[in-house]
Amino acid sequence: MENPVPPPAAEPKPPRRRDRHGRGMRGPVAPPQVPLSASRAAGFADLVQDSVERLERRFPQLADIDFLILDVPSVGTAGEGWSDEAVPLGSTIHAREGHPARVVVYRRPVEIRTKGRDERAALVHEVVVEQVAELLGLSPETVDPRYGDEE
Repeated sequence: MENPVPPPAAEPKPPRRRDRHGRGMRGPVAPPQVPLSASRAAGFADLVQDSVERLERRFPQLADIDFLILDVPSVGTAGEGWSDEAVPLGSTIHAREGHPARVVVYRRPVEIRTKGRDERAALVHEVVVEQVAELLGLSPETVDPRYGDEE
């Protein structure tokens, strides 16, 4: 027996957003406004920016200095002032022809040495103060009178 009615055309199914059991990623864990959604690198960059802004009020010439954040110091700099026992937390690169002076803060060594956000913020500020002082040829206490104070 021949069926004169053709079978219904299969509708294209939308892509699955969950697995076959109805579980899986449903959406972001936290909305973008919550600090939980910010990455550690973004939070670290905010700490460095806050520290630089504090110092720029006293030293307007810091606007001409580039502040960089790198995850770790490069291995090629091992002979240039740090050994296996002491990993640097920051470094300076003096201005050259066509390139501004730079202050580099290394994120991972700072994060490893701190436990909480407040402690991390204090260490980041201390590193930035030390590097700016080295670049300007001043003592860290001159750059920030509160340098070295226990907060």
